[in-house]
Amino acid sequence: MKSVLITDLDNTLFDWFTVWYKSFSALLNETSRISGISIDILKEQIKPIHQKHGTAEYAFLLEEIPALKEKYGNRENINEIFNSAIHAYRSERKKYLSLYPTVLETLTELKKIGVLIIAYTESKEYYSNYRVSKLGLDGIIDILFSPEDHSIPMGVVPQTSYKLEHTINKHTPRGEIKPNPKILKDIIASVNAKKDECVYIGDSEMKDISMAKEAGVDAVFAKYGTTHFSSNVEDYNLLRDVTHWTDADVEREIKIKEEYKDFHAEISINNFREILDLYNFTRFNKK
Repeated sequence: MKSVLITDLDNTLFDWFTVWYKSFSALLNETSRISGISIDILKEQIKPIHQKHGTAEYAFLLEEIPALKEKYGNRENINEIFNSAIHAYRSERKKYLSLYPTVLETLTELKKIGVLIIAYTESKEYYSNYRVSKLGLDGIIDILFSPEDHSIPMGVVPQTSYKLEHTINKHTPRGEIKPNPKILKDIIASVNAKKDECVYIGDSEMKDISMAKEAGVDAVFAKYGTTHFSSNVEDYNLLRDVTHWTDADVEREIKIKEEYKDFHAEISINNFREILDLYNFTRFNKK
């Protein structure tokens, strides 16, 4: 019997990588076309910006690229000149942002039962809120745990369009990333739930599933969320070229892979709805 579902977001509820690749590559190609600056130079200058702000989704990227600043000046001028690049990014994002099959129906069914639905992501709050809002999950997800947002440029009015009306936003500790069993335990404790009431679902055996198991929580591997790893090898090169990961992050990832190289999930699913066949879900009773 389970009354709390804790779910990863990116590549578990929707295909984050495809959304990122399609939208970012459209922005990059159009920016190179307009400016005449090579993609290689742009990528080289973009990576430190992403690292500075801790995300590969930084909304104010163009106005901080040194080559563009040198050639076009202030942010207003850059945003005007590269309006078509920004439009290309948003158009591709809109085209590819959609839930995996059966996700909405399954979460809606669980919500009707009274299951407490918690999302736990490493994507920053604004970008996560945008997707939760656009995907129709505001209110279906009860609580969203994410890192707090990065700072915004001086003079920019904070965007409020995608503040969630029903889902509650809570922040994970600054600088802490998966796999961190303590964070998962703290999430569970924050809603006064017990570990055996909870089930966790995520797309990474090394991070999501190992973390849940170490926290003593039943874990389900969303195997369907890993297919892009083998089918988009060249596309992943772009993400690596502009990643927000620092050298220390890369080193940490290598250690995680080595530590969990022989770890495999005990339970995996190829469709989100299969989780309903694994457990009997029941209403969560608030303590």
